[in-house]
Amino acid sequence: MTKRFIPLSLAAFSSFIITSFLSLPAFASAAAEGVTKTGNLDVGMHWAGILAIVVFVIAYAFVLAEEFTHMRKSKPVILGAGFIWLIIGFVAPQYGVDKEGIHHALVHNLTEYAALLLFLLAAMTYIGALTDRNVFAVIRMKLVLSGMSLRKLFWATGILAFFLSPIADNLTTALVMGTVIMAVGQNNAKFITMGCINVVCAANAGGAFSPFGDITTLMVWQAGQVEFFQFFALFIPSLVCFLVPAAIMTPFIPKANPETVDEVVRMKKGAKIIIALGFLTIAMAVTFENVLGIPPFIGMMTGLSLLMLTAWFIRHTGINKDRNFDIFKSVQSAEWDTLLFFYGVIFCVGGLGYLGYLHSVSELLYTDWGATGANIAVGVASAIVDNIPVMFAVLTMQPEMDHFQWLLVTLTAGVGGSMLSIGSAAGVGLMGVARGYYTFFSHLKWTPVILLGYAAAIGTHFLVNAAYIGH
Repeated sequence: MTKRFIPLSLAAFSSFIITSFLSLPAFASAAAEGVTKTGNLDVGMHWAGILAIVVFVIAYAFVLAEEFTHMRKSKPVILGAGFIWLIIGFVAPQYGVDKEGIHHALVHNLTEYAALLLFLLAAMTYIGALTDRNVFAVIRMKLVLSGMSLRKLFWATGILAFFLSPIADNLTTALVMGTVIMAVGQNNAKFITMGCINVVCAANAGGAFSPFGDITTLMVWQAGQVEFFQFFALFIPSLVCFLVPAAIMTPFIPKANPETVDEVVRMKKGAKIIIALGFLTIAMAVTFENVLGIPPFIGMMTGLSLLMLTAWFIRHTGINKDRNFDIFKSVQSAEWDTLLFFYGVIFCVGGLGYLGYLHSVSELLYTDWGATGANIAVGVASAIVDNIPVMFAVLTMQPEMDHFQWLLVTLTAGVGGSMLSIGSAAGVGLMGVARGYYTFFSHLKWTPVILLGYAAAIGTHFLVNAAYIGH
């Protein structure tokens, strides 16, 4: 029987979880139960609080088992959120909180979710429209027909993923590049596996230096912790995070050339206009926020209206009318599982925060461990628990940090998920595209190499962004 070694990231996260739960009784006894100065409950080791934690753990266990159960990840967390707030409704009167207090807490979470839902819905609709107009199919075709060797394609798909992810988000980028890898790899299992790992690392790294590259960066931007143009300070650390594992893996890529494929794809009517509208929509979201103080989702929804009008003209005007282009099909094709999963996460984590547990964890991490140690641990945790709930928990804790540390946690949460295939939407998505080739354990084999990139990115951040310390 062969021995399986636990990766450093898993061991560190396990230690973090155990330490956190062992510390809860100490926090409970140190603080008087009641309502904190932030308006949240402080239930300590009350049975209701423990039950809420158990509900969350069970719900998230089903999320992690999605690859095996084929149950969509949104289903267990939505149910978990309902149970957690039901528990809060029962226990809140014991702490002097009336219905109005609970309602206020729920509305706060709903506001957070609504802003992100509308922003992401607009972005996903644009991605759906670009897919319908064959924009991504043309990119795939050009790569397949490029005549490059497998090693060159390994780098080409990685570089494209790194620079496409800040605009199209890491999941969409990974899916597009994954189809390229499957098309050129044919039956070369080694190339497909390593190409997918490289794309996951590149897409997550590229998404870390843009508010549009990942849900976590979007959350940080909309929370006002990092301004739009400050994200680009993470470009060099993110690039290092991608280059280090890619360079180490390159000698293991087969030197062969892929089999030629005859394929001709052309962009459909209106594709270039929609590309231009996409950039205009991004510009509006940024301008509305930075100049007028209007939330970014207003700019995104305004851009969505322009896309809808353009779709109407494509369907009804011109010589080459395209009656098949229905923008509401793009709305329908949005990742609703992800959007609903995000609802469950916000209300699950928001509920645990309202019960006082995030304050306890914040004390452990950001007071006892310090901001740097805590933010590095956040990245490690995101490889197992997914970066969305981890980042939302950090934003809910609202630890006192300077811009350097907010940039650090944005970086670590964004790229930390690359250490495991289940740690990011990009990895989970590619496991479906390259089923049988790219798996949890095939990715796990290269986790130490990816961990080197993670450490190198953090070190680079300390070197190039030291000017943000104390600001």
